[in-house]
Amino acid sequence: MKDVIKTGGEWVSSIEIEDIISQHEAVNEVAVVGIIDEKWGERPLAIVMLKDEFQNKVTEKDIQDFCMTFVEKGVIPKYGIPSKIVLNGEIPKTSVGKISKKDIRSQYN
Repeated sequence: MKDVIKTGGEWVSSIEIEDIISQHEAVNEVAVVGIIDEKWGERPLAIVMLKDEFQNKVTEKDIQDFCMTFVEKGVIPKYGIPSKIVLNGEIPKTSVGKISKKDIRSQYN
């Protein structure tokens, strides 16, 4: 159930947003969760690990602009673009190496 984010009364799939962001050439790994937002209820937050050769060359806006191309194609709604993108932040993992969205939500909420 928490693989969806309810923003402004609409549902957005965090997995779909992760899939889109992971298509950017600079992205090595990505995790998307919903974080609390006073106005919208929740908003998408993306933690993006960049490939070494793209360190300090790609910005939060670059990733948002890349997502916007999918909005223009009608793949995702505009409110599906993460309002906050953390570049090269720590992506918490479980003991078996899977992304721990529970830990990310508790860290950023």
